[in-house]
Amino acid sequence: MADTQSDRRKKDEAVRATIMQKLIQTGEKDRLKQLLRDKLIECGWRDELKEYCKEVIRNKGLEKITVDELVSEITPRGRATVPEKIKGDLLQDIRKFLQST
Repeated sequence: MADTQSDRRKKDEAVRATIMQKLIQTGEKDRLKQLLRDKLIECGWRDELKEYCKEVIRNKGLEKITVDELVSEITPRGRATVPEKIKGDLLQDIRKFLQST
C-alpha cells in the first residue's frame, strides 16, 4: 500500500512538473499570475491583507518582527481569504489551457 501511495505521489509530481513547464514555456503562467493579481486587487483582498500586515506589525512592534516572521504570520490568512470565485476562475482558466494544448 505504501508503494502505491508513493508511486501515486511521484506520478502527481511528474504531472505537476509537466503542467508547470507548459505554463512557463507558453507564457501562460505569467498571464495567469497577472490576471490573479488584478482580480485580487479588484476585490479588495490585497488591501485587506495589507491592513492585516500593518496590524501584525503594530502588535509585535516594528523592531521586533522580521520579514520572514511577518510572511509566516500572514501567509495562512492570505491563502484562506482568497475568494472561492477567484480560485474557481483560475482553475477553470488552467483547465482550458490544458485542453487547448
